[in-house]
Amino acid sequence: MRKKIGLALSALMVTALAACGGDEGASGSGDTTTWKLGHLSNEDHQWHKTAEKFAELVDEKTDGELQIDIYPNEELGSETEVLDGIKAGTADMTITGETMENWAPEAALMATPYAFNNEEHLQKVVEGDIGSDIEEAIKEEVGVTPLYYHTRAPRNLTSNEKIETPDDLEGFKMRVPNVPLFMDAWEEAGARPQAMDFSEVFTGLQQGVIDGQENPVDLIQSAGLSEVQDYVNVTEHVYSWIYVVVGNDQFEELDEDTQTAVQEAAQEAQEYGKELYDTETEEIEEELKEEGMEFVEVDQEAFAEKMQPGVEAGFDDVQMDLYNRIVEAGE
Repeated sequence: MRKKIGLALSALMVTALAACGGDEGASGSGDTTTWKLGHLSNEDHQWHKTAEKFAELVDEKTDGELQIDIYPNEELGSETEVLDGIKAGTADMTITGETMENWAPEAALMATPYAFNNEEHLQKVVEGDIGSDIEEAIKEEVGVTPLYYHTRAPRNLTSNEKIETPDDLEGFKMRVPNVPLFMDAWEEAGARPQAMDFSEVFTGLQQGVIDGQENPVDLIQSAGLSEVQDYVNVTEHVYSWIYVVVGNDQFEELDEDTQTAVQEAAQEAQEYGKELYDTETEEIEEELKEEGMEFVEVDQEAFAEKMQPGVEAGFDDVQMDLYNRIVEAGE
């Protein structure tokens, strides 16, 4: 009887080990490859909804051989931590933009204050030669491959007192993402910016560690900032885009057919995300107003003029060349 029990336990252990081996990560050799996608927004945000659509399309197009597990709300860490995790092999994908400036200086041009006139100007840049140059720099210097992108609503400044001109920023403590260009621009404008993970913003505002922050309306809403901020000051200081990326190594480990399937899924997901963006952005603004936030018109020209020296001072020659090309594309 003891021998039979021992054999049964051995069989169970073999089965368990085999099950674990069938769910290997991107570097594994099992029949099913699983990628981990970590990002900062919540489950109701259009980025998350689009990521779910992308995962569904990848599953269909690869007959289940490539699975994507999604971790919202910075469950895998902050944007920077997930990028580090992709290099280390503990994560595979994320949604990221100008934060990549910390590795690829060219990524700063994805969200340069007052560089873009409008969404049409932005799209022309993203889908043209300038966007291709930025993507290539990201692949080489960050070690990730952009799969598709999201157009972002303009970044606006939130606060509990109206901020209509740069003069109103004196002593104003505000959160910015870990992007040197943002720090320089807001310091030049007169604020006191500090880098902080997005998941810490609500508590920081609630406890008075910071007085405000800047983000598109969709993230203002998804983070519930209407509970701790009264005003959306319509600075519209940044029009930008953000990429959904996968590690170069993870992508290159796929066979050619699977890579093609991923790229096709990415294109369809991008179209799906754009539809969500077009339909949801205005609705979100109205919902924020219903939740009590007041949208304040500001002197955008004054903000642009104040930020300009801070923007250009930190640029190297490559960044300045890209910046000039972006401005020329909007003329």
